[in-house]
Amino acid sequence: MIHYKSAEEIELMRESAQVVSRTLGIIAEKIGPGVTPLELDKLAFEYIKDQGAEPGFLGLYDFPNTLCTSLNEHVVHGIPNKMELREGDVLSVDCGAIKNGFYGDHAYSFAIGEVSDDVKQLLKVTKESLYLGIEQMQAGKRLGDIGYAIQHHAESHGYGVVRDLVGHGLGRVMHEDPQVPNYGRQGRGKKLKEGLVLAIEPMINMGDYRVKQLSDGWSIVSRDGKPSAHFEHDVAIVNGKPDILSTFDFVDTALAKNENAS
Repeated sequence: MIHYKSAEEIELMRESAQVVSRTLGIIAEKIGPGVTPLELDKLAFEYIKDQGAEPGFLGLYDFPNTLCTSLNEHVVHGIPNKMELREGDVLSVDCGAIKNGFYGDHAYSFAIGEVSDDVKQLLKVTKESLYLGIEQMQAGKRLGDIGYAIQHHAESHGYGVVRDLVGHGLGRVMHEDPQVPNYGRQGRGKKLKEGLVLAIEPMINMGDYRVKQLSDGWSIVSRDGKPSAHFEHDVAIVNGKPDILSTFDFVDTALAKNENAS
């Protein structure tokens, strides 16, 4: 069952999403070679609590941490560890927070130091596919329009669009209906309506789309071992059009500051 949100609820969700946005900005200030995912996880936990919110992932389905940190061939749901990040890595950081009874949930894939041109292109195209999918989130369109826009752009660059994992509705529960595949056919699927809030999150592999789960019960990796990228925004339909509740502005500002300082 889809829970459509009122204007007031959407504004509360914007607050939750912005907590996550600011948290990712704090992560962006710290991230780099020599830093460990566990350090980033501790930073995120403390910042979210300081914002009067609660970590959205910690304890959810028994997940043990505040962040999902997925390195290189890891697609999503990576568990933070003590392994230092290295020059040339790519790390997806997925974060959730609960405030005012609503979830915020979005993600950014970071280049660690100087990465290869192939990885730069993967990150660029995956982020582009996110925004192309968001453009389709309009009243009267259908879920398949979102998936098609993402799939068409990613596959036109030779990348694999993960099928086993999808975006989702968002609200008082982290994973609400409907599921939001990153592939699809135009004009197919549920009709999009005013008040719908979705977490749209392309998961794009440099190689084949197929994935597998590791023995830790969480980590999802590409079957061919090639890198993967993951970007996510929280989006509502307001006045018939997409309204992005989260933002990458804090990440962009931090990354630009880091680049200028180097």
